[in-house]
Amino acid sequence: MRSALLSAPGKPLEIVEREVPEPGPGEILVEVTACGMCFSEVNHLRGHYAFGTFPVVPGHEISGVVAALGPGVGWPEVGTRVGAAWPYGSCGHCDQCVRGDQNLCGALPRPVTGVNRDGGYAEYFLGRAGFVTPLPGGLDPVAGAPLMCAGVTAFNGLRRAGAVAGSRVAVLGTGGVGMLAVRFAAAMGARVAAVSRTRGAEEEALRGGAELYVATSEQDPAEALRAWGGADVVMNTAPDTATGLAAFGGLRADGTLVYVGFDAANVEVSPLALVANRLRVMGTPSGSPADLRDTLDFAVAHGIVPAVTSVPLDDAPRVLADMDQGLHRGRTVITFG
Repeated sequence: MRSALLSAPGKPLEIVEREVPEPGPGEILVEVTACGMCFSEVNHLRGHYAFGTFPVVPGHEISGVVAALGPGVGWPEVGTRVGAAWPYGSCGHCDQCVRGDQNLCGALPRPVTGVNRDGGYAEYFLGRAGFVTPLPGGLDPVAGAPLMCAGVTAFNGLRRAGAVAGSRVAVLGTGGVGMLAVRFAAAMGARVAAVSRTRGAEEEALRGGAELYVATSEQDPAEALRAWGGADVVMNTAPDTATGLAAFGGLRADGTLVYVGFDAANVEVSPLALVANRLRVMGTPSGSPADLRDTLDFAVAHGIVPAVTSVPLDDAPRVLADMDQGLHRGRTVITFG
């Protein structure tokens, strides 16, 4: 099979030929239909993940079809359309796992698709039983591929932060995760503000359900949110910590600042503000297999998929290099076949 490989930190993605893997006990072989290209691949390319390994096939926004089952696996059946995401597997017996939060597994390092386990930039992907999820009917496997990471991160982050119908939700950042968060929050019945550096994404955000758009190059985001009435949830999808801190003052009492995007900078907020207004700061990583199912079902019910650009595997090195240099916008999906 043809696959793409990250051989070492800082080295460009290369296309190689490898043997199609045979599924062992507890494993599922998936013929890949599509794999989204996520900024996490850039982080791994830069060597930012201490738990990452090299060489590795990147990619964790995978959709495909079950091609073969390993010994002891009876589901999903061969031919089933499936998806796979960031969590590759878990220990299965810690408190978090038995409660259904496998993405918080206490066994470290956690196995992560495309970071320390081979992922979906390949014609075939070898996944673990229980972490390969059937796709709901009506989901386009190409446009739907980014839902396996960007989608579940946005949807699960909103839920964990307490967004409900009638909440005021401010989404910071208008990239792939941010635009999905705007659309998910609006579909949940929340009132939505989109916050970005410029007005370049204003039309798209308003189309997606935002009632307020704030360009931070023109207006202080905390002041703008306070003028709006304050936010119950501020979700930072931007890839830096400071963006969330700049909007922290726009929270209402009992509000939550939730990080799904960040950089290496620490989160520093006033303890007086936390105590006086009963505020919370939290983070949330991706989601469990159950969270992924909920995300996909919700997306299909509300017709939410990102706009994507499809490219062949041979174009993946160029796209990843452009992403690394900040020259690429929008969601790109590698397609096979």
